[in-house]
Amino acid sequence: MYADLGRLLVAARLLSGQSMRRLPQPALAVVLVVAVAAGCGRGAGPAAPSPVPARVVPPGATPAPAGPAPAIPYAPPETLVGAGDIAMCGRGGAEETARLLDAMPGTIFTTGDNTYPTGSVRSFRECYEPTWGRHKHRTRPSPGNHDYGEPGALPYYEYFGANAGDGRGYYSYTLGAWLVLSLNSNVAADDGSAQMRWVDHEIASHPTRCALAYWHHPVVTSGPNGDNPHMRAMWRTMVSAGVDVVLAGHDHIYERYGEMDEHLGPAPGTGTRQFIVGTGGATPYDLVRLQPLSEARTAVLGVLKLTLRHDRYDWQFVGVPGAGFHDAGTTSCR
Repeated sequence: MYADLGRLLVAARLLSGQSMRRLPQPALAVVLVVAVAAGCGRGAGPAAPSPVPARVVPPGATPAPAGPAPAIPYAPPETLVGAGDIAMCGRGGAEETARLLDAMPGTIFTTGDNTYPTGSVRSFRECYEPTWGRHKHRTRPSPGNHDYGEPGALPYYEYFGANAGDGRGYYSYTLGAWLVLSLNSNVAADDGSAQMRWVDHEIASHPTRCALAYWHHPVVTSGPNGDNPHMRAMWRTMVSAGVDVVLAGHDHIYERYGEMDEHLGPAPGTGTRQFIVGTGGATPYDLVRLQPLSEARTAVLGVLKLTLRHDRYDWQFVGVPGAGFHDAGTTSCR
């Protein structure tokens, strides 16, 4: 969930127009006082109770016990399933993973590099359309660097249309109790960027218990492409705002990490979990290093199936026939 502190940090950034790390202490104090007086808390939304005015406790007095936390509205489970690094012409991998999707209802995500080698009109028409394209109506994609092999990734935006957002490559939607952010790691994502300002606004405007984001370049990876420092600022925002899950691609592997803090250190129960799912059909990569918080990994084709419940998520990696790898579990929202 969006922890109270995470929402206060986002509010502070919106009001100050700068990174929380650089926010002067007097400005932070004002934001905290205003937020507390407004009744900022978990579970806000259409079904949450009206804010309760802040109580003033005289110095030395013992405050009265706080009332029970507001109930979290129930929402039926939703399925989110997908992968990235998908349609490579001349290979049958995309068709193998598309057959997995044939048997799985729900919303489909992509973590970029939807088609190869350059995301051209021809590649989308001849490689993606016959495979994952049969599920285009329920696909909410994100772009990868190969999609930007054509100027402005124009074929990508033309192919997916409204499902790819408004041409910026980042957008949001809701699935049951979850806020979902599809972001663009191919454009500026640092503090002060247009994308970061938009993310701050979306988080502040959609309070919910559970949230998930996905983009192409993983912040940390055991694959050969290496880590992506240009996404560190976005990672810090995800952690501070209480986002539960981040999905990425780029390396053609599957990898699940433990929950991590803003500095990519261990944070069980309070951090954000990253999955790398670059297993949609392109040639798998070798694993070249083992990151400290990597909990499971493989170099086979398959898709990640997430069941988004009102207070937790279940994950299951489903490999193509003969993959010989399985990973599954469940975690409560923060």
